[in-house]
Amino acid sequence: MAQEPEISIVIPVFNEEDNVDRLHTSLANVMSGVARPHEIIYVDDGSSDKSFERLCALANANGPCTVVRFGRNYGQTAALAAGVHHARGKIIVTMDADLQNDPRDIPRLVAKLSEGYDLVSGWRKDRRDPLHRRVPSIIANRLISSITGVHLHDYGCMMKAYRGDALRRVTLYGDMHRFIPAYAARDGARTAEIVVTHHPRTAGKSKYGLSRTFIVVLDLLLVRFLSGYGTKPIHLFGGLGLLACFAGMVAGGITLYEKYAMGVFVHRNPLILLAVFLFLLGVQFILMGLLAEIEMRTYHESQNKTTYTVAQVVRSEQIA
Repeated sequence: MAQEPEISIVIPVFNEEDNVDRLHTSLANVMSGVARPHEIIYVDDGSSDKSFERLCALANANGPCTVVRFGRNYGQTAALAAGVHHARGKIIVTMDADLQNDPRDIPRLVAKLSEGYDLVSGWRKDRRDPLHRRVPSIIANRLISSITGVHLHDYGCMMKAYRGDALRRVTLYGDMHRFIPAYAARDGARTAEIVVTHHPRTAGKSKYGLSRTFIVVLDLLLVRFLSGYGTKPIHLFGGLGLLACFAGMVAGGITLYEKYAMGVFVHRNPLILLAVFLFLLGVQFILMGLLAEIEMRTYHESQNKTTYTVAQVVRSEQIA
């Protein structure tokens, strides 16, 4: 019987027909020198070129290799989630299919995991991309690090190694794959970062543009909300509601003072409108927080999801 893989390499693929053959050859050469059973999982994200056909040919000629095909393009996060779902290894390595990541970095990433980390992220220190892609990336990485508290130089680098149980605890939605380190750290994962090789793209077309920067900002707001208030949304919405109500009462108090002390008629004072608006806005925020609390409790209780993660259980008979 074939050995169960210890290392699963997950690679999302979208219109990379000119790169997959060379990628697979390079992977095979690198992994032949790694004395641990492994598997390669390609996820074809609805490619419109010959990527799927080439991947199938590779799977038939070389093993162990699995090809997962989507019916249409769902995006990199969905492809990554599908690959993780099919991965059997205790260690999961992710990388791009565009030949810009170097498979020779895989042993270094895996070795770093053995130092006690749950996630090792690659840092494309000498990034070989155009300036219009590097500058927004630098800004985004600093913003993400400061808001999430997980300080990495390169959140966007797909070259990462994970302990399988740590990655499988992270449920991926939308376009959130770049925030996996932040999600994992929220559950207590220990993270590290090493410099990895980055090559210029020589074939195919990049799937990322400047518009991605604005999407990152929106996704970051969601990450911050889920990490800080995911199980207690009333603290956020209720706090904003109380602040708005207080500001409305202050504006109302000023209005009353001006009426009785200065003789200003209420219908001529714009502060009365501001007072009413802020107070009603505050009430709406509080009601929104209550509804969010009900929704989150329904979500956790209906699916038996805990609001915590257990890292280890030690029983008395084990302590001797």
